[in-house]
This record gives sequence, structure tokens and C-alpha cells, in this order.
Amino acid sequence: MLAEKALELIAELQRTIDSTLGPYNEDTARHVLEEMKALFEQNQKDVSATVAGENGLFSGVQLRHAALERNKRCLLAYIYNRLQHIKRMRWEFGSVLPSDVKLNLGEQEVQWFGKYNKLLANYMRSIGDHGGLDLTQDLKPPKTLFIEVRCLMDHGEFETQDGNIVLLKKNSQHFLLRSECEHLIRQGVLEHIVHG
Repeated sequence: MLAEKALELIAELQRTIDSTLGPYNEDTARHVLEEMKALFEQNQKDVSATVAGENGLFSGVQLRHAALERNKRCLLAYIYNRLQHIKRMRWEFGSVLPSDVKLNLGEQEVQWFGKYNKLLANYMRSIGDHGGLDLTQDLKPPKTLFIEVRCLMDHGEFETQDGNIVLLKKNSQHFLLRSECEHLIRQGVLEHIVHG
């Protein structure tokens, strides 16, 4: 059936919308591209035959062209949605993706992530005072500057911006600037304590 493999890519996207990014389906994508090439070549032959005077081939050309367009839309939707997912992960995890996530990326996706990472880093360095502004720090606007955190593991000494040393020991609780401890929260060293 025409465009069947392209629909498999879309079905795969539907399954992974709210979950982690699955492995790039290179085999199915390659199969879709091969089908598109075969459809295009057959259309070229039929158009050449029609120009030469043969009749009755126009319906087949239209059908194959519609299948080509559908394959193209499905393939572009698959690639675009994966890139959007990768972009969200850059903002969530930072400049280094977890190894299990990175294993699921295709070669071109890894290259795209590296370029996106560079562009974002260059932009963040160019804005703000004194060497830039980290836009990934607060993914949601903070309600307060200071937050209460609990240490989930022994981390050792942590120096705050004002020069104070805080000992981050398992199960200890601290009242710290959100901007100073946001990355430690994402790394799983600290846990934000929410009251109420």
C-alpha cells in the first residue's frame, strides 16, 4: 500500500508524544525515501509517455503525486517533532544530554543538537551584563528569590555568591538563592521543598 511506512512514522510519534524520545527509526525513514524515489521515477516515465502522445496515464500520475506529497508531509512531521523534543530536552537537561537519550538520536540529530547548543550558548553570552545571562536557569518564572531545599546526598561544601560556605550534607535543609541552586536541583543533589 502506498505511504504505509510513512504512516508508521506518524504512529510512532503518537506513541512517544508524552514519553521519552524513542530511537530514530532510520530503516523506516529510508524505506519512505526509497518509495518516494520510485514513485517520482515512475511519474517521470508516465509524464514522458504522455508528452509523447500516450493517453490514460494521467490518473496514475496524480495518484503517485498525492502519495509523494503524503510521504513528504509524514517524514517532515516526524523529523520536525523529534527536533522539537530534542530542543525541549536541551532546555530541561542542559548542554549535555543523558547517555540513554543520546543513544536514541540519529547522527544528524546529534549534529543538530550540537549546533543548537552553540547558537544558544553564543546568544546567552551576548545578552545581559558581565558575560551573559543563563536563560535556562528558570524555566518557569520564580515566585521568590530564595527557596528552601533539602540535600538528597552528601555533596560537600558549596560556596554561595556572597562568599558563604554551605555544607551540603544528606538530609540537611537550607534556604538558598534559587539561581544558585537550580542546577543542583536538576542534577538531583538538592530537592525543592514546597510547603502547602
